[in-house]
Amino acid sequence: MDKLPVVIISNLGKLCYRKALEIQKEACRDIVKNLSSKDFESIKNYLFLVEHDPVYTVGIRNKQYVDDENKLKSLGADFVVTDRGGLITFHGHGQLVSYPVLYLGQFNTKKSMKWYVRQLENTIIDTCDRFKVKANTTSDVGVWVEDRKIAAIGIHGSRYVTTHGIALNCNVDLSWFSHIVPCGIEGKEVTSLSKELQRDVTFEETVPQFLHSFQKHFSCNFEYKDFR
Repeated sequence: MDKLPVVIISNLGKLCYRKALEIQKEACRDIVKNLSSKDFESIKNYLFLVEHDPVYTVGIRNKQYVDDENKLKSLGADFVVTDRGGLITFHGHGQLVSYPVLYLGQFNTKKSMKWYVRQLENTIIDTCDRFKVKANTTSDVGVWVEDRKIAAIGIHGSRYVTTHGIALNCNVDLSWFSHIVPCGIEGKEVTSLSKELQRDVTFEETVPQFLHSFQKHFSCNFEYKDFR
């Protein structure tokens, strides 16, 4: 591919999960519409950045969490069933959530979901490295600092168009995770950039480092647009 794909960046700021989900689904429908008409030149890729109001989300394997909904809502968080992969997780203030809505055909000639997940992992690892935090992947899903989970990954792909994405803990209140088994992985700790560095690392501080890493691993050009 001679021409680098363009990704439109939109920082949604603090926003409830359901509204952010509507925004990314609309972007997905726009890409699919152009794919259906074979109007490849009009395809636009998006990367939405958001700091969610407190919410517990579950993926397509959600039956085991039906009885937990009222308990989790009583904590002051929303509860949303989604079409992403993965089990239950938490999103809240102090966490950088990113939703790449991409047509993979513009990024990788093989249109590989496995390649896509690996690039997401590399993006997070590189972001952590820019903060001098050594992160890695393991046999468990997500990105880890030793045996402490610092970022979650949960995606959906249809016709090689991606939705959902990744959540990197910056200075999120980690006590929210104590009410669940994050991503169904027993006996593992959740951590954050702030906890690892023993200083406050905000969403705002993390965004430019994350974007640098995303651009590096997805080989794209950025444009910026306000969807708020």
